Amino acid sequence: MIQSKTRTPDMDAGRHYRARLGFILMSTDLACEADCMDMVPAGVGVHFTRLKTDDHTTNETLARHIEDMADVASRLQPDMRPEVISYGCTSGSIICGEENVLREIRKGAPWAQPMCIVTGVLDALREVGAHKIVVGTPYLDEINTAEAAYLTQAGFEVLDIQGLQLDTGVAFGCVTPAYWKKFALEIDRPDAEAIFLSCSGIRALEVVDQIEQAAGKPVITSNQAQFWSCLRRAGVMDRLDGFGQLFKHPGHALTPTVTP
Repeated sequence: MIQSKTRTPDMDAGRHYRARLGFILMSTDLACEADCMDMVPAGVGVHFTRLKTDDHTTNETLARHIEDMADVASRLQPDMRPEVISYGCTSGSIICGEENVLREIRKGAPWAQPMCIVTGVLDALREVGAHKIVVGTPYLDEINTAEAAYLTQAGFEVLDIQGLQLDTGVAFGCVTPAYWKKFALEIDRPDAEAIFLSCSGIRALEVVDQIEQAAGKPVITSNQAQFWSCLRRAGVMDRLDGFGQLFKHPGHALTPTVTP
């Protein structure tokens, strides 16, 4: 029988000594995970789980996401207890309702600050001082209509919202970054204070700096806004380069998501 010698190993706080973030992604999402890994600073852990979803994106299918939210949240590193757990679907956050999403994440992971991606979007738009906005999405117009109403109710003036009329998550992820740049500049207006490119499954983060330079104004993408807000909520204040001017902001406009 093998007998190991008694040893006292050197221990530290682990690889993710600054913060741990958890994300609930759609099973059809082809962009968010890669975007988050591109933005993650040293010392921050990023953990993902997937919510089984239909590859047909309508208001009806999005509404079903809430059914398994608590169970999926409970699977995100419960022993390590991430500081923040976010549901990473913009349209789903709107259709299911922010408060409903936050409630279900609290049920499954009461140790974490609950978040959803649209909360991060609102945080980001307020942080850069944008009130009048234009919005580009990959969605069908039934979703665009709901999104415009949601943003308006949140206090923003939606000057225009245009969708690509795609209906599957796989199609969302196949639109090229170059096309998102072209689309963003096409829908921009002189009186818009920011351009918002909506959806976690699109590859807009790769060209956000280019769009900002061409448009001369802040550009918010769903994944950029979510990740920035999660970092700030976890106390990570790094000013990252290459992902838009949002990351130069400290996070004074964050929406409280935990009841005192």
